[in-house]
Amino acid sequence: MGWFRPSGAPAPVVSVLRRGEARAAGAAALISRHRVLTCAHVVNDALGRDDLLAPDHPPAVDIALVFRHGHEAPQQRIARVSLWISPPGRTAAWSGGDLAVLELTEAAPEWLTPVSWGEMAEGQPLRAWHGSGQRITYADTEVKLCDGRIAYLDAPLTGAAIGPGYSGGPLWSREQPVAVGLVAAHVMPDGTPFDGQRTVRRSRALPWQAVRDELVRAGASDVLEECSVLPAASASTRAEEDLLPLLWPLLADPATRADHARTLARHLGYTVPDDDSAPPVAELAALLSTHSRALATLSESLAPGLADDKARTALTRLLLHGRFSGTASLLSVGEHHRLLAELREIVEADPTLIPRAAREALRFTPLPEVLHSVRLPIDDIALAVGELEAVSDSAPVPAGTPQVPALLYLVECVAAAAGGPAEAELRGWNERVTERLGIHPSALAQRRFDALRWAAHRPSPVCNIQVRLYRNTSDPEGEFRCKLWLLRNDGPPTPLPSSESTPRTAEEVARLVRDAIDGIRTEPGQEHHAPRVTAVVDRGGLHLPVDEWNPGPHNTFVPGLPIGAAFQLTLSCPEMSDLVRTRDAEQHRRWASGHGTPLIVNPDCSPERLTLLLQHSHRDTVQVVLHGPPGDRARFLELCLALGVPVVLWDRTAEDHQHASRLDPVQPTGPLHGLPERVRGFRGDAFGDSPRHPARPSLVWEDTDPSPTAGLQLLDPSEGNTPA
Repeated sequence: MGWFRPSGAPAPVVSVLRRGEARAAGAAALISRHRVLTCAHVVNDALGRDDLLAPDHPPAVDIALVFRHGHEAPQQRIARVSLWISPPGRTAAWSGGDLAVLELTEAAPEWLTPVSWGEMAEGQPLRAWHGSGQRITYADTEVKLCDGRIAYLDAPLTGAAIGPGYSGGPLWSREQPVAVGLVAAHVMPDGTPFDGQRTVRRSRALPWQAVRDELVRAGASDVLEECSVLPAASASTRAEEDLLPLLWPLLADPATRADHARTLARHLGYTVPDDDSAPPVAELAALLSTHSRALATLSESLAPGLADDKARTALTRLLLHGRFSGTASLLSVGEHHRLLAELREIVEADPTLIPRAAREALRFTPLPEVLHSVRLPIDDIALAVGELEAVSDSAPVPAGTPQVPALLYLVECVAAAAGGPAEAELRGWNERVTERLGIHPSALAQRRFDALRWAAHRPSPVCNIQVRLYRNTSDPEGEFRCKLWLLRNDGPPTPLPSSESTPRTAEEVARLVRDAIDGIRTEPGQEHHAPRVTAVVDRGGLHLPVDEWNPGPHNTFVPGLPIGAAFQLTLSCPEMSDLVRTRDAEQHRRWASGHGTPLIVNPDCSPERLTLLLQHSHRDTVQVVLHGPPGDRARFLELCLALGVPVVLWDRTAEDHQHASRLDPVQPTGPLHGLPERVRGFRGDAFGDSPRHPARPSLVWEDTDPSPTAGLQLLDPSEGNTPA
């Protein structure tokens, strides 16, 4: 056992509850903010299946989890099975399997850290906790046999023993803050009379090596990527060796090293020997290379006592090495905790402020996905901070000094916008962190000036939300991938939460649109204004009933409305500009011409006749109204778009020209600027009284502003990207 030792405090517990009960069927390990890992037979038990080793995939039902740790109030979440590796059945020899990954519908509490994994080996002393999470349930045991696929643990005849309710929980090392496997089962007596030769405290475990191999075989690479794994011995040794020459100039003196190491241990939750000893520099290097906040926390105590510029340079070099090697986070344990507490209050008061500041002030910085959203959920604050810690500011700094991290510039912007006590607290926090990092005061002063200027600027209201819809060839029928942007009159397009990695149903796409508009309405000056929604599609997508897509109930009290009835929704097809070189110029010319006279396609019209009209008597026409059978309308629609007509209206359910009057309530030839709102009102009437309003109007409306979807798009040819 080394100088730094685990404190023995209760480990975090994820309880898997039995359906309809408060009792735990077992436990699970948190592997990321949205996923937990447990045994498949624990899921069977939680669902009330008679056979705990039933191999068939469980139904898509909710499973209740409870997260517990220390003095934090337990929090419940709902999850569903996303990966099922069935139990091996009741065989004499264990043959692997028995794993399940559960996907959370809401992020895990921010005070719970995902498990770090290490390999299991014979002789390791371990500790397990019952799924109830009660402190008294700790059970100590030891690895007696481990072949990499299965392990057997024996425990002394004292204290609690592993039994029912422990399965699926992590087995924690008592020498390092890592888990080395999952509890799988307790070896039960066979019913014969007890004697001195009977095995009474033997348990079976799944080593981390076996869990990893099962995930690989199941093709769950995305799950493995989220698992935090203790580096292998060779990689760890290399990282430690790189740190040694950087640590010696600062901590060569044993007494100094002991003082700082004790402070570090206290912050990280370790215990240390009760004597005057100091940790070996090599052991300190090992801790710094495996605990992400250890280096920043150590520097927090080192920085105030630096004797001269030479020592400051040595500490700066050490911190830069940690960040560039990827082994160290930007913030110390204390800094991280204080920042989350301050930002939590900011988000509670205005959940749109941090994402807005990130999008507008960090315009050229790759942002975490959670900051693309209009609103930042409280549970995602830690995720946003963690991802931004690794990003540097691109603005200049005095020669020889570190760059300002993007996170600190964002904090300055949030402080400037929040004002009052929050501004003072966040600025003070920033000043302490920049001083520890060795950032030049002038660099921070420049970012503070930029932040004040940003906070004083009031952007124009959002005028349009663009939703690009497309499908990959492998996507299920009727599901789409989408990308959203906010468009303002005085700035470039701003990306919003996308759903490009996973195909979504029409209802889910509509929900993304509604959530985006709900968030926009919280901005000053936007409370009573809803931007128009433009669905950007390919030629085939022009015939989708996007306006009828319904996001479902808004809340318990307010039912859902189709997005075409709730908002002004129009269509756009930039693909036509790729196919017809002169189209964009024609669109600009028609808008600039003064609009001309609307053209209504009559029964005598042919493609040749329509072409002559749009190139001569209606050369300045901005709007065309299409009637007639579906096949003719489709040909005329593409012809109008190719000739640069920016506004086209038609009834997609009309069978022939006799249905033309069904569009009369929309006033097709009325004032052009009011057409999108008249169409929205008609769609609302049709939703409430369909028999009296049988038409289903579709409206193409293409402004002269360039679409954010235009330009070069690099796609994976193996994926087979197909627009909607």
